[in-house]
This record gives sequence, C-alpha cells and structure tokens, in this order.
Amino acid sequence: MSHRFLRCSAPGCALELRRKGIAMLQESFDLMPLWAFVAACGVTMMAGFVKGAVGFAMPLVMISGLSLFLDPLVAVAGIVLPIVMSNLLQVLRFPLAEARAVLREFWRYILIVCVMIVVVAQFVTAIPTQTFYLVLGVPVVILSLIQLSGVRFHIAPRWRHPSEWGVGFLSGAIGGLTGTWGPPTVLYLIALNMPKAKQMLVQGVVYGLGSVSLLIGHLQSGVLNAVTIPWSAALLIPAFLGMQVGFWMSDRLNPEMFRRVTLIVLIVAGANLVRRGLIG
Repeated sequence: MSHRFLRCSAPGCALELRRKGIAMLQESFDLMPLWAFVAACGVTMMAGFVKGAVGFAMPLVMISGLSLFLDPLVAVAGIVLPIVMSNLLQVLRFPLAEARAVLREFWRYILIVCVMIVVVAQFVTAIPTQTFYLVLGVPVVILSLIQLSGVRFHIAPRWRHPSEWGVGFLSGAIGGLTGTWGPPTVLYLIALNMPKAKQMLVQGVVYGLGSVSLLIGHLQSGVLNAVTIPWSAALLIPAFLGMQVGFWMSDRLNPEMFRRVTLIVLIVAGANLVRRGLIG
C-alpha cells in the first residue's frame, strides 16, 4: 500500500490522474446532447416540484420523463442521487425518536424492501433495452391507475406480519428495477388503515433507507460509475430547486386535483414507454 501511495504522489502520476479525471468528465458530457441535458433538468425540476407539493411521485416522474429521450440505463443512473437527496430531506423533517419508533414497528417491511432493492438492482444491466422499457412503463401505468381509481385494499390485523414480507418483497423488487417503491408502500399503509400523519412518517423512513439501498445497489451493479455519477449529481440542483418551489406552492394548490393531474400525465408517459417496449 505504501509503495502504491508513493507512486501515486509522484508528479507524473498526479498528471495522469488529472488526465483520467478530465477524460471521465468528457465521457459524462458525451452521454447525451446538450438539448437532452437541458430537457432532463426540466423534467427533474418538475419532479422536484411534484415531490415538494404533494410528497410523492418524484421517481415516477423522473423515470417516465427521462426515458422518453434517454437510454433507460442512463435515466436510471440519473435519478439515483436526486432520490437520495429528496428522501433524506423528507426523513430529516421528523424527530429522531419518531423515526426510531417506525424502525421498531416496521423493521420487517423496511428490511425486505432494502434487501430486494439491492439484489434486484444487480439485474438491471442484463435486461434488453426494449424489455426494459416495458419494465419501466408497466409498473408506472398499473400503480398510477390504482391510485387514480381510488381502489382501497384492506389487510386484517392477523395478516399484517405476513403481508409485510410479501408486499415488501414486491415493493423492493419494483424499486430495484425502476427506482420507485413509493406507490406500493402507500397502498400498503392505506390497507392498514393507518392515520395520514403516521403514513407520512413511515413513508419518510422507508423512502430514506430505500434510497440509500438503491445507491448501494447501483454502485454494485455498475449503473452508477465514474461516468454516470457526475450526470446524476448535476440533477441535484434542479431537483432541489423544484422541491423548494413545490414546498412554497403546496399551500396554494388543490393537492387532490394536482395529484390526479400528475397521475394522468404519468399514465400517458408510462403507456408511451410500454408502446416503445412493444413496437420499438
């Protein structure tokens, strides 16, 4: 180790490292044309706005929007760091003691979600492009339709613990593939007849820990690498700005109407991804 450090501290090695850094940065710029990057910033800002205004759908908006004009794997890489940032900000809005209580109560669900996100994320790079469009589009359409229709499920108390493993498995698998495990989580909490305030707390903890698992999973899968990390990091700025505007506008909007409009847009975008997956 010391020998390697000495070699890396030499001026020639420092220059080589600088050249490699510049080359990797150039590869990041080469991921897409300028117009696509500007469009991606616009999609991300809108996703941040939705997250700030109604507290959900940021990954859904980003993945359905970015996949319309970017390679699906590039889109998946782009959403990771903004999702981590937005969800950690959401978690930090709650007292630490309340977050710990959620961990004790929902540890089964949280554990299986996080494990499945990491495991399933490893298979993303092996999925053919057209199939991946279906993988992205079908969950967006189905989950948005369920929420838009107002369908409510009910889980009896005696089935709560078994359902945590089953629903968590499904949520984590969807999260590992598409970067979004929010809608199944929301539907599950509603099925438990959980009060709205507690739902928001549980969602914050699940989203926060899940987003860290997504980051770890895609560092392992190779989707996040020296080329794609700068691209994902660049989207942190529009995501943050969009969230701040969304927070500011949340009291001025009809949240239910805005939620329904957002879901309709997601259904249209998801249907287009399905079309691309079926006919190219």
